[in-house]
Amino acid sequence: MSLATLTDWPWRGWQRRCPQARAIDNGEVTLSWQQLAQAVAEHAQGFHQQGVAAGDLVALRSANSLAALLAWLGLMACGARVLGLNPQLPDAQLGQLLPGLAPDFVLDLAGGACLEIPTLALRPVAGDGSQPWQQDQIATLTLTSGSTGLPKAAAHTFSAHLHSAAAVVGLMALTPGDRWLLSLPLFHVSGQGILWRWLLAGATLVIPDDAGLYAALARSSVASLVPTQLWRLLHQPVLPARLRAVLLGGAQIPAELTRQAEAAGLHCYCGYGMTETASTLCARRADAHPGVGAPLAGHQVKIVDGEIWVRSPALASGYWLQGALMPLTDRDGWLRTGDCGRWQQGELLVDGRRDNLFFSGGESVQPEQIERILVAHPAVTQVFIVPKVDAEYGHRAVALVEGSIGLETLADWAAPKLAGYQRPVAWYPLPPDHAGAIKRSRVQLKAWVANQTQACLRSQV
Repeated sequence: MSLATLTDWPWRGWQRRCPQARAIDNGEVTLSWQQLAQAVAEHAQGFHQQGVAAGDLVALRSANSLAALLAWLGLMACGARVLGLNPQLPDAQLGQLLPGLAPDFVLDLAGGACLEIPTLALRPVAGDGSQPWQQDQIATLTLTSGSTGLPKAAAHTFSAHLHSAAAVVGLMALTPGDRWLLSLPLFHVSGQGILWRWLLAGATLVIPDDAGLYAALARSSVASLVPTQLWRLLHQPVLPARLRAVLLGGAQIPAELTRQAEAAGLHCYCGYGMTETASTLCARRADAHPGVGAPLAGHQVKIVDGEIWVRSPALASGYWLQGALMPLTDRDGWLRTGDCGRWQQGELLVDGRRDNLFFSGGESVQPEQIERILVAHPAVTQVFIVPKVDAEYGHRAVALVEGSIGLETLADWAAPKLAGYQRPVAWYPLPPDHAGAIKRSRVQLKAWVANQTQACLRSQV
């Protein structure tokens, strides 16, 4: 299926083409395209009977599951705009976020939230509550990572999602015979990217069941993973025989990790994208080089004063606030990303975010440059550099490391590779992420480091 031939909801298109082909594999439960199309129609009818109208905003609070997927598709089919919420967000944060977004309803499949918003139930009803397919209607609101502050909600049309999907489907040669694992949450743009690639390619969507991620990988041919997930996969006794390709994201990607994966027969792809671009914008086969490839088909990238600017049909229509769209591009359609970058042999090289930059003794420190050096060690799977306040230097670098190496050993290994002002003055194991985020919040990591410093000072009093 191509964008040019898409004139109806994608699941209906595949229902007509290959009604008995497998659309979803949820372990013990599988659905054909015929069964999926009927289930979506009945969920849409159920939402319609509960008062959901075209253009309403529904906040969907859920982890990944077959029920959550049917809710997403059913809500979109009945004309609603879907705002995915991380079920681990506490009520206090939801209380800050939701008033500005003003959802009309909430569907809480996770349970436990106390929100003063009309609630929906997942209650399919015989019939078809689907609205006509309109590619240019707003489909989703997706919260940005909030890695440097309070998240914003990027509003994407169906067309934007599908343009992003088409570029990745072409790069990875995805076919109806593939099986893409829903390994990342639908409330995150990376999870939504999986959904739209699946729908565009007519592949099978594999949803993990109670057996967990690695059992689901055994039923998959393609997966989107963060580096930590790939590292854990490579340390399993046996790799999934069917798995052929992995799209990596969410953090700096160690070259040694992709070398091991390629040696094991897994094709690894690295890329660059953001919530505002509906996921991946640039991508290529991963190797030892630090670039993220050239812009994929339909996307444009330019460097202006060291900053990455992007223009694309996959861009969000704006940021949603109080029922209206706030512009995110200039008059010519360019988005200033806030990321520092440059071209290197025809590939985009991302140096880091401008707002991560800090100064130490008058020298500018870009955390991502240090992270790229440290993650090159084969025993390091993930690392973050954050600043801590220092009376003499203004700020000093602190390293938070995940890996199988002693921190003193890593510090000794890194010392000759870093300038004096780049060398971390403290090293800690990376604290666990209890929020289940794909991209770690640097604001939270800085606060964690500050708490360690305060605790140390209190212990000395």
